[in-house]
Amino acid sequence: MNDLKTFVLAFSGSAGAVIAQFLGGWDWALQTLIIFISVDFILGVLLAAIWGKSSKSESGSIESRACLKGLFRKGGILLTVLVAAQLDALVGTGSFCRTAVIIYFIGNEGISITENLGIMGVPFPKWLKNKFETLKEDNGKK
Repeated sequence: MNDLKTFVLAFSGSAGAVIAQFLGGWDWALQTLIIFISVDFILGVLLAAIWGKSSKSESGSIESRACLKGLFRKGGILLTVLVAAQLDALVGTGSFCRTAVIIYFIGNEGISITENLGIMGVPFPKWLKNKFETLKEDNGKK
């Protein structure tokens, strides 16, 4: 049993390292994006399962199809980061494209997080949502 556990942990760690490398490295920008993606997904599931106010389903409650679509959308974000990282490597721009894409999606996910929290009744400062919108807009112009 210990050999299987060791193998699974080693394989998972290696796979994670390879994926992070393809995404341009495991830096603060990617970590922040992964955290925002995770928080937004969890809040979306909670919004549907507990509050029944999801805009992703007709009834507002949780649906496996809507959940699966959400996971694919989040995967699409990471694929976009992968493409941007490869463009940077090809063109030799350091990490300009990758960082711009990551910041754009952090702004996008941040807006979604604040909207979900607002629907749940969690108070948050208006300036925070404005900062996310500015972050998204500024990086969309580059």
